[in-house]
Amino acid sequence: MNTYPAYKDSGVEWIGEIPSEWGVVRNKYLFDVTKNVVGEESDKYQLLSLTKRGVVLRDVESGRGKFPESFDTYQTVDKDDLIFCLYDIDETPRTIGISNFSGMITGSYKVVKCNTLTDSKFIYYNYLSIDDVKGLKPYYTGLRKVVRMETFLNLSVRVPSLQEQQQISDYLDNKTSKIDTLLEKTQQKIELLKEQRTSLINTTVTKGLNPHVEMKDSGVEWIGDIPSGWVRTKISYYCEVKDGTHDTPEFVDKGQQTFPLVTSKSFVKNDIDFNQCKHISEVDYLEINRRSDVEKEDIIMSMIGGNIGKNVLVTNNKKFSIKNVCLFKTSKSNDIVPKYLIYLIDSEILKSQIDISQKGGGQPFISLGEIRNLIFPFPPHQEQQQIVDYLDFETSKIDKLVDIESKRIILLKEYRQSLISDVVTGKVDVRDEVLV
Repeated sequence: MNTYPAYKDSGVEWIGEIPSEWGVVRNKYLFDVTKNVVGEESDKYQLLSLTKRGVVLRDVESGRGKFPESFDTYQTVDKDDLIFCLYDIDETPRTIGISNFSGMITGSYKVVKCNTLTDSKFIYYNYLSIDDVKGLKPYYTGLRKVVRMETFLNLSVRVPSLQEQQQISDYLDNKTSKIDTLLEKTQQKIELLKEQRTSLINTTVTKGLNPHVEMKDSGVEWIGDIPSGWVRTKISYYCEVKDGTHDTPEFVDKGQQTFPLVTSKSFVKNDIDFNQCKHISEVDYLEINRRSDVEKEDIIMSMIGGNIGKNVLVTNNKKFSIKNVCLFKTSKSNDIVPKYLIYLIDSEILKSQIDISQKGGGQPFISLGEIRNLIFPFPPHQEQQQIVDYLDFETSKIDKLVDIESKRIILLKEYRQSLISDVVTGKVDVRDEVLV
């Protein structure tokens, strides 16, 4: 891509050089901060929300998410207004958005209207590139990590002519929309691959590997017919099922006589990431392990929260305790191949039973008793191993494709981010680019 013919020192240390025809202008000369409270007329406005995906419409009637008792303190937003979130800078998913709608948004945000010499899309892309690297961090203060309005209005921005601002906005609109389309198609491909993986597991753990085998009715709607030589029964008949603590022991600094407390948050890519675990004392470790002595070749599975069913096969002899996860003692069972149970848990058979077990609202939870009563189809031990070998081979091919597409998404996002940064900072010149 082209660079500009000449550059000059901007006079601002953190900005550095800029194209020779560009200027550096403080925010307060580019836009005005407005605040028009909707008051008792909130029912006349659409509700807006600033998200990682931009400014979106929210459906109050859907019941999804949390809403305040009253929207009277919300403020009006017009199309093309910029919305800044200038607090919790480290944690907030987005500090900048541009609205494609008229509506209202929480009064805690700053709503900005650009003046006639400023293109709002250009300012949006400029602050989006800053947000991508959390570039406002040096300017916040206090526990709420707030960028104060006086500080924000005195920040400087690289600014070309209005005509060039609009050229840059049009160019980035064109390019980022194409990247976003590729991202969406790639994500859809990943979802299809995951569905293909689940379907393969479902079929294999209920029908086996021989398409000509005699079948029988399992007597369970969500399992259907199974091979005549299989049994359908509770998991507790095949291995002991326990759980860890549901209390929170006192945490201690990691040391020689401390032990990791594993929760489902430590489950990373089918393994336990012990670096994410807090540590407990030996006394608490021994107390918890009186009811849940985890060993190599056991399986632990989340039993609470939005990731119920997320599981790990323990592959080493490291000592640790568990919290809010159940323990399948497959290491002590002669009737089940541990990896076969992993495939059963990953199938729709588990999901169907969890959906039935869910009661009321609040935190999703499946009790130890309900887990012990989970019903699965079981082939003879030798056939379990044959199925595991087959599924290991077939799912690994799908997993590789998912990995390739996931890396493609990372690269596309990095390219999108660097493209916006290079253009709004003047590193590349897009004035002569032909858009198609």
